[in-house]
Amino acid sequence: MQANKTLALLCAVICIPLASCSRVVAHANTSPPEGVPVHVARAVSQDVPLELAAVGNVEAVESVDVKPRVAGQIKEVAFTEGQNVTKGQLLFTIDRDTLSRQQAQQQAELDRDVAMEQQATAIAARDAASQKQSQSDADTAVKLGDLGVLSGQSVKQAVTASDTTRASLQADKAAIAAAAGAINADRARIAQTQLQLNFAQVVAPIAGRAGAAMVKAGNVIRENDTTLVTLLQLAPIRVTFGIPEQALAEVQRLSSLGPLEVEAGPSDGPLGKGRLEFIDNTVDPATGTIRLKATFPNTDGALWPGEFVNVRLRLRVDVNQLVVPQSAIQQGLEGTYAWRIQASIATMVPVTVLRTYRPPTSSQAASEVAVLGSGLRQGDMIVTEGQLRLTPGARVSPIDAPSSQDSLTNNTLRNAAP
Repeated sequence: MQANKTLALLCAVICIPLASCSRVVAHANTSPPEGVPVHVARAVSQDVPLELAAVGNVEAVESVDVKPRVAGQIKEVAFTEGQNVTKGQLLFTIDRDTLSRQQAQQQAELDRDVAMEQQATAIAARDAASQKQSQSDADTAVKLGDLGVLSGQSVKQAVTASDTTRASLQADKAAIAAAAGAINADRARIAQTQLQLNFAQVVAPIAGRAGAAMVKAGNVIRENDTTLVTLLQLAPIRVTFGIPEQALAEVQRLSSLGPLEVEAGPSDGPLGKGRLEFIDNTVDPATGTIRLKATFPNTDGALWPGEFVNVRLRLRVDVNQLVVPQSAIQQGLEGTYAWRIQASIATMVPVTVLRTYRPPTSSQAASEVAVLGSGLRQGDMIVTEGQLRLTPGARVSPIDAPSSQDSLTNNTLRNAAP
């Protein structure tokens, strides 16, 4: 009897933990299932610029090939290759000895012609006095001949002598004029030589950056034949690019209202800001594009002549647009849609995409954003990665759920502000 009681007590003790374990297992089986892991972001409202993207080529506003205007030997190179030079700065010196000797010879010729002019003037003054006396003698002879005092032969001699002196005086005046002309020619040659002496100092016609010196000291050059150095103006600078002909009408309309903003820069660097200055007068039939030019201050020298840069022509800025990462937009049989998360449940929502926009950034991994017209509201949480495992009504487990309405994942929208 006592043994039966002991056995019953042991069975009761063993059954108590088994019952507890059964209740624990039953409670675990009733917990909600684990959701599908996804990356999420929130739809936000912000200003989004409407831009045309293109590849442009940087070119100098002014480019000058400096050439010699006189022949001679290079005496000095007065600048450093690659140096920024100012307008009027000395670049080269050409030997002046030949020109100096030529100028001295021309000065001697001028002095000679001045002396000849003075001599011709003195002779003319003498012949003028002689002509006056001869004219008086001829007048007297004519009167005496009329009275019969002098013979006709004597009268003719007096008149002939007067005509001779008058002709000599005319010749003297011509000699004076010739001497004056020679003096003017001498002075013109001297002025030309002096100008060439000035050209012996080659100065920069514009401010800019000097390229490589094409000649060295001691080289002999010919007039207007050899390019000594090329100067390029770097600030301001110009970028040439093309846009599709379909956008021409809108660009013309907006540019008539005011200068359009243009951004340009290398793919791995910041974008400089400039203004649209030129629209070509014809569309290239081979490419269907039209050429545009924008001018940039380029005070930091970021844009360099000859390089290819990314260009953004900003047409306008759309205010308070709803944007989401482009990776959140899916394509279905009935159009575009996105997965919206509410209370950890995924719902398929049709959306209308107006356009896409890639924010300007130096990062090559910057993602596009989609500008929505309808379907979502600001603050809606949407799936950006992991959509393939979702079905309508599926429970999800956000991996990186935003902590606030404006927080975004993967840096997708943090760079989207214009």
